Amino acid sequence: MNKLLLSAIVMTLFFTGIAFTRITGIPIAQAQHIRKISFPEESPDEEKVAIVITTGDCTGAEIGAMLKPYPDIKLRYIFKYALNGFSVKGKASSLKKLAKTNTVASISPVTTYRAEQAENLKIIGADETRGIFDQKNKRLTGKGIKIGVIDTGIDYNHPDLHKPYRGGRDLVDGDRDPMESKEDGLRTIHGTHVAGIIAANGTIQGVAPDAEIYAYRALGPGGTGTTEQVLAAIEEAVKDKMDIINLSLGNEVNGPDLPLNIAINRAVEKGIVAVTSSGNAGPGKWTVGSPGTASKGISVGASTPPLKYPYLDINGTGEKIKIEPLAGAEEWRLDRSYQLYDGGIGNKKSLKGANGKIALIERGEITFMEKALNAIEAGAEAVIIYNNTEGQFYANLEAPVKIPVATVSKKEGEKLRRLSQSDPHFIRTDIIEERDLLAPFSSRGPVTASWEIKPDVVAPGVAIKSTIPGGYMALQGTSMAAPHVAGACALIKQAHPDWDPGKIKAALMNTAEPIVDEKGRPYRTYEQGAGRINIREAIETESLVMPGSLHFGKFALNNPHHKEKQIITVVNEGNEKKKYTFRVPKEEAGLKWELPLSFSLKPKETKSVEIGLTLNPKEFKKKIYDHYLILEAGSKTIRIPYIFVIEEPDYPRIMGFDFVKGDREGVYRYEVYLPGGAEEFAIALFDSDSYRFTGFLDTKKNVGQGMLKVEMSGEELPAPGSYIAKIHAKKAGKTDMVEAPIFIP
Repeated sequence: MNKLLLSAIVMTLFFTGIAFTRITGIPIAQAQHIRKISFPEESPDEEKVAIVITTGDCTGAEIGAMLKPYPDIKLRYIFKYALNGFSVKGKASSLKKLAKTNTVASISPVTTYRAEQAENLKIIGADETRGIFDQKNKRLTGKGIKIGVIDTGIDYNHPDLHKPYRGGRDLVDGDRDPMESKEDGLRTIHGTHVAGIIAANGTIQGVAPDAEIYAYRALGPGGTGTTEQVLAAIEEAVKDKMDIINLSLGNEVNGPDLPLNIAINRAVEKGIVAVTSSGNAGPGKWTVGSPGTASKGISVGASTPPLKYPYLDINGTGEKIKIEPLAGAEEWRLDRSYQLYDGGIGNKKSLKGANGKIALIERGEITFMEKALNAIEAGAEAVIIYNNTEGQFYANLEAPVKIPVATVSKKEGEKLRRLSQSDPHFIRTDIIEERDLLAPFSSRGPVTASWEIKPDVVAPGVAIKSTIPGGYMALQGTSMAAPHVAGACALIKQAHPDWDPGKIKAALMNTAEPIVDEKGRPYRTYEQGAGRINIREAIETESLVMPGSLHFGKFALNNPHHKEKQIITVVNEGNEKKKYTFRVPKEEAGLKWELPLSFSLKPKETKSVEIGLTLNPKEFKKKIYDHYLILEAGSKTIRIPYIFVIEEPDYPRIMGFDFVKGDREGVYRYEVYLPGGAEEFAIALFDSDSYRFTGFLDTKKNVGQGMLKVEMSGEELPAPGSYIAKIHAKKAGKTDMVEAPIFIP
């Protein structure tokens, strides 16, 4: 059954493609076989603080006896749990002599450690905020800001999350222990990973490492939960007076009016910043799903941090093909040309000739892991798996393998296959660094019915290393992008405690940096929103424009002078008077803007102005139009994304379908979401074995937009059995269909 609708909606986690992080090190017991002391050359009288690791447990008296011959060495700290040893301060010459003691395994100088600043934090300016101070002269680290993570729970015993974790609730089991699920086969890691991106404070650091994390476990074993559980989590977060909530979850129903959206909007009205992921159903239009379609929330798409991507360079063709490495495989670092071998479906028989070559394998029939292991057994140097349906795909291996494995699209795979079957073709790998690209899986807008721009912004969501129960892992998805924004909101809130959610959202959108694709072409506003966030700019901005994007709705073809208007609010948050001027947009046939004249605002002054748009729809060929209005705000430039649609654009006419038992015996209920309503609606039934048409479950005309819920009983129901339901909806000449199995006992 489709699991999308109302209280039966199953929320899914917006992450994909798992990559394992390996941690290597030298066991303490082996250290004495490698080195006893590791000091750089220095003056023998220079004093050093050092860590002394002993070969076993030592009492205080034994340590005292060990140090007695060296009066200049002072004992500082005895370790009991972290390791066998102690710290001292003394002359380098004495420490070198101490290292020769039989009970000393090694001596190492004390060094200064800094939490790793990952590229995903640098690109959004999170590292720069550590040098900014709030109104209480405290560094911006999210201190004092309460963030509710509505997810699968959190492993609050993780050393990097022990400090930020402050409590929570479990809406799945109904208690106050929101620990991640540890059930075999159903264990979860998602909430811990999300929490780490926001506020990890240990081996790795999150965006806001001193923020307070509260876990609301709404998704249970396996990472699924109902709308009811997520709504209950929002309810508790509001009661607990969270400053920010993060929801890296959702479904693929694109509409503004679902219950979860309403709850998000109300939470924002109560002063809570709500951050949601947009979804992983890209790259097509209309793929953004609830709650990423909530008007007042901050919907986040996924961009790429600086990453080194492998490209296949096909010798003799001059063509380069980008490949997507599978998580868990060896890094793709082939340093010479290799012959391409057609490995069929990837079974042992089809890979017999793959020794020393790159095996090209079609997706399907057996798992990616089996394909990789078969290729290794055959002696292949690497594996490329191509899709068996249209488009690219992203995946992970079940365990690490010792050769590189990557994926390409069906089109590119078939091209490589043709090459491999003709004259021997050799390919080599070029490594190219990319940054600030929109992740292909990131869901796009616009929102149906309201015709709004979503997502609002984008943030890094590819190969993001963060905490998981028992360690660290790199994941990708808009689930990973959203917590970057939640952490950013914490830093902004600390810097500006009086700013409400609208101002925080505006600050992020007004200062975001629009990104472009590999060929330098700008992404559409409904793909990236205002662009990739820049935290420092958002914190330091002195002008705010609200809302951060404009939607002028739908224009009818039969109205040649259709006018729409939007009211925006401009705030001068600076300490000096500022002048504001709209740039005149490029003149375009059929479109006329009415923009405010230049105006000035005193410090802390606010002004609301009207923006008018008059359109002759017959002058336009496309159905969706979007771009930016530019406001000169003192010395700064603010881009305001806008969008409008003409007539009925090509949005899906139907989304989701569920057929379930009703609340009374013998009664069934179907639910389906119609984004724009339907002039004609029908549910046709086919026998699941013979696929023979058996009749209609229901037909309707002129159905209103939104959720359609119908109860059926008695003669309305088909005879007992299994059926395939084909659900059709037609609006403005366009018909869409979804298919779902139903069963009547």
